[in-house]
Amino acid sequence: MKTKIFLAMTLLILTISASAQKKIEVTELPKPAQEFLKKHFSYTSVEKAQKDPEHGEKGYEVKLKDGTEVEFWKDGSYREVDGGDNPIPTDFIPDNIKAYVAKNHPNEKITHIDYGHKDLDVDLTNKIDLEFTKDGKILKDKKNNVKN
Repeated sequence: MKTKIFLAMTLLILTISASAQKKIEVTELPKPAQEFLKKHFSYTSVEKAQKDPEHGEKGYEVKLKDGTEVEFWKDGSYREVDGGDNPIPTDFIPDNIKAYVAKNHPNEKITHIDYGHKDLDVDLTNKIDLEFTKDGKILKDKKNNVKN
C-alpha cells in the first residue's frame, strides 16, 4: 500500500513539474529578449527557452549552448545573465559597474549579473560577490572591505 501511494505521489510531482516548464520557441520570446540574445550572444545558439518556472508567468529562462543562462522579465528586458565560471559579455552592464570592477578588480571578469528586488548582484571570476544599488553604487565588496 505504501508503495502505491509513493508511486502515485511521484507521478503527480513529475506531472506538475513537467507542466510548469513550458518550453517555447525563441520566436515566442518578447522582441527585446530576442534582440538582446542576437546582439550579445550571436556567437552561440539557444539550447532551450521556456517560461521561467521559478517566476511563473513573470518571465522567461533561456539556456545557451555555451552554458550561459539568461533570464528575462515578462517585457523582454534581461533580469539575470549567468555564465557559471565563464566571463559574460559586458556591453549591457552599466558603465559605472564596469568601471568599479576595472578599478578595484583589474584582473577579474564578470561572470554573473542579477537584478534582485532591491539591489544588483555581480559575481567575478575570482568568486568575489559584489552588491550594488540599482543605480550602481557599491554596497558590498568583501575584498575591499566595503559594506554599506
